Amino acid sequence: MTRTAMLRLLLSGLLCALLAACGRQPSILQQVQEHNELIVITRNGPTTYYEGSNGPTGIEYELVKRFAEYIGVELRIVVPPNFNDIFTLTALGDAHLAAAGLTITEQRKQKVRFGPVYQEITPQLVYRSGSVRPKSLADLKGTLEVIAGSSHEERLQELQQEYPNLSWTANNKEDGEQLLGMVSDQLIDYTIMDSNELSVNRHFYPEVKPAFAISDPEPLAWAFPKGKDNTLLDTAITFFNKIRRNGTLDQLLERYYGHIGKFDYVGTRRYLRDIEQRLPAYRDTFKAAAEEVGMDWRLLAAIGYQESHWNPDAVSPTGVRGIMMLTRSAAKDIGVEDRSDPEQSIQGGTGYLVRMLQNIPERIPEPDRTWLALAAYNVGLGHLEDARNLTQKNKGDSDRWVDVKKNLPLLSQKKWFQQTRYGYARGREPVRYVENIRTYYDILVWVTEQEIAQHKPPKDPLQFGSPAL
Repeated sequence: MTRTAMLRLLLSGLLCALLAACGRQPSILQQVQEHNELIVITRNGPTTYYEGSNGPTGIEYELVKRFAEYIGVELRIVVPPNFNDIFTLTALGDAHLAAAGLTITEQRKQKVRFGPVYQEITPQLVYRSGSVRPKSLADLKGTLEVIAGSSHEERLQELQQEYPNLSWTANNKEDGEQLLGMVSDQLIDYTIMDSNELSVNRHFYPEVKPAFAISDPEPLAWAFPKGKDNTLLDTAITFFNKIRRNGTLDQLLERYYGHIGKFDYVGTRRYLRDIEQRLPAYRDTFKAAAEEVGMDWRLLAAIGYQESHWNPDAVSPTGVRGIMMLTRSAAKDIGVEDRSDPEQSIQGGTGYLVRMLQNIPERIPEPDRTWLALAAYNVGLGHLEDARNLTQKNKGDSDRWVDVKKNLPLLSQKKWFQQTRYGYARGREPVRYVENIRTYYDILVWVTEQEIAQHKPPKDPLQFGSPAL
């Protein structure tokens, strides 16, 4: 029996068991609620669902988790072995929906129904830096591989009429990130990746570049089995309308993509080199400081890199110094005698960040609370509060980083800083500061998890039967 067939059998058995519990035929929504379980098919990836350092994460996971809470049930995540299986299993009704960064296409509409659009992406042809950049599909000279059954393969099939010599390999074993790694390692010449995934992954594979888009922007949506029962689909539509109105959708998009600005090839390469060459000298110190206060050491290390590039002798024109670039007054307040001593600086910077966190209202959920604390670390609590007050004046939510970061730059404009208690500040600086740290943190998490993965046996790709998340 193939893995796909086994997964189908398990899923079908689960749903049949749920239905057998009662003789009547309740609606799909009622079935989900009566049996207290929403079964969702997804795929592993940085823009969908993955196991992070603090548990499951990813924007698709965040959305379906909230949807399950909205209808009052537990969530069960299922990751099939191949991308192709997502639509097959969904169309057959072996799960309640699929949430996997799915592009709406005409071919797919014949198999499933799609919910409301929540994001748009652009599929891009990817090549490696140092090779000739193709300007169109007619310029391809080498091997092109794409995920089997993906919208990218569908698009290439359409484009074959325009480019009759176009050829590619449909890979049903590797995911998008692995294909990107193959381009980076020069094992293949090209692949195709959606713009949101490429933006995230370029920080991990800085040698890859987008050449051109193979289509206009395309919508993403959840997929539902076809049928006359619209209760679950209609509820999903209501859910998305709600999270659009209350700002939750924008907040989630900002959380996963808001810090990804213009890609800095030189800076990323330098950072990856410094992780290998500089960080080992201070890694244990960051870990010890983080353990004392219950933080992720990689966040502290990311702050240290933003501040000094892990240089204990760093000094700014304004006199701040050390790995964590403490001011003389801040060092005195937290008991640091020698700012150039790496251990004292890291301990002091950690203590200063904790102090900032203690001044951020506890009602603010993570990660917004940490992003706000980081902004205060850079610009000061007073200026942060000014920006939060301006956020309220401008009809934003002062507890959400996505809104506050729009108002921080106003602190440098006379019209606005005259309305504040603490006056002028270089408000764009803390925005860049926080976004850079978020990027450094993401890369460091990826590097350290790659290290862990190299020492662990591979997981069963079925991943079926994991506890409700």
